[in-house]
Amino acid sequence: MRRIQEQLTKSFYVLLSLPSTAMGFALSIQISALSWLLTTKYNLHIDEVGFVWAAGPLAGIFGQVIIGLISDKVWFWGGRRRPFVLIGGALAAVMLLALPNIDVISGKVGIGSLLVVAIAVALTLDLAINISFNPTRSIIADVTPEGNPRTKGYTWMQTISGFFGVLAYVIGATLGNYVLIYVGVVLVFLFSIVPMFFIAEIRELKNAEEESKSKTATEWGQLFKIYFAHGFSWIGIQTMFVYIIAFIQQKYFSGVTDQEIINAHSGQIIAIAFAVLNTIGFILPAFVLEPFVEKIGRVKTHIICVAIMSLGYFGIVFLGHTPMILYMLMAVAGIGWAAVVSLPFAIMTEKIDQSRTGFFMGIFNLSVVLPQLLVSLFAGTIIKNATDKNIIFIMSGVSLALSALFWMMVKEKRIAGRANSSVLPSSH
Repeated sequence: MRRIQEQLTKSFYVLLSLPSTAMGFALSIQISALSWLLTTKYNLHIDEVGFVWAAGPLAGIFGQVIIGLISDKVWFWGGRRRPFVLIGGALAAVMLLALPNIDVISGKVGIGSLLVVAIAVALTLDLAINISFNPTRSIIADVTPEGNPRTKGYTWMQTISGFFGVLAYVIGATLGNYVLIYVGVVLVFLFSIVPMFFIAEIRELKNAEEESKSKTATEWGQLFKIYFAHGFSWIGIQTMFVYIIAFIQQKYFSGVTDQEIINAHSGQIIAIAFAVLNTIGFILPAFVLEPFVEKIGRVKTHIICVAIMSLGYFGIVFLGHTPMILYMLMAVAGIGWAAVVSLPFAIMTEKIDQSRTGFFMGIFNLSVVLPQLLVSLFAGTIIKNATDKNIIFIMSGVSLALSALFWMMVKEKRIAGRANSSVLPSSH
């Protein structure tokens, strides 16, 4: 074990954050560029784009649950999490490289349907991300002591991962999505592979059965309420992520006939909008949400933030007539995004058997990927047939409003001094 790990130095926390940052960066590229690429380069219809996006949730359903369960138990290549991070990181980098070359791949393998190849690439990319996401979070708990050091590990992870997520959208907005993809190939590979050779995992963790005796038994009733409420959040968020391209092209380019101009500028608007959303998303948890959590608790703070996100979406419906107004209202929506990517995981952890962290992280991810699958399979047809693409943000706003209502059914334990109310990051 290296000195930086023994002493838990800042450089070690940075190193520990890089694998999850790699997966977050890959996800940011997927969000920023996939729909744009499929519609502008490969000329897929908006409902076909939804089918491609359905590959991700399918991968997540199996990937995070199974990998979480397996990585709790196995040991090879010098670790329980390391093998899955190495494999998933390398595979994610290769699939990012494949994204702008789907037509080339289609020709090389003799498959005439770009849709089939796009689905295969998207499925493999998301499977790679899901293979790694759970272990990159679980390893932080494995190698840091309980209490402040572990909280610090997750805080650093959220800050660094969030910063690079914003960087991804800035690159896409200023240099274009193709540059973003190729930068991502290098960054994802290095950030997921290199750190794993400098982090020493502990082979013998505290006995799970003995540890679980001192912790609260899993509260399945409360967990299902959390999953249900969180799922409605992701229906609204995923609808916006996947189909915002249709809204932008109708609202801001209705009189433009030059398709190249539409393609270039729509991609830039998406990148800026997501950069704004994610800037608020990574700054607020540590500096704004945490003080509110200390005063009123995680659940109430989360309800307020999700409700604000819903209002931001409805604001886009009624006021989003220009890209600048869209950016301003995406900043409002970012308040809810900051909560969604942090607070639900922290709320969930007080309801589970702590000795099965990897497994429960995988189960929790179902409240993300199942809504994503629902949106991908069904929302596209509704949006394609709607003459007014405001339907995208109407659906999203309603879903977030329902999520806020369902979160009211979740009970939170009040902890003296709220010592354990730290804001922790959520999953893909």
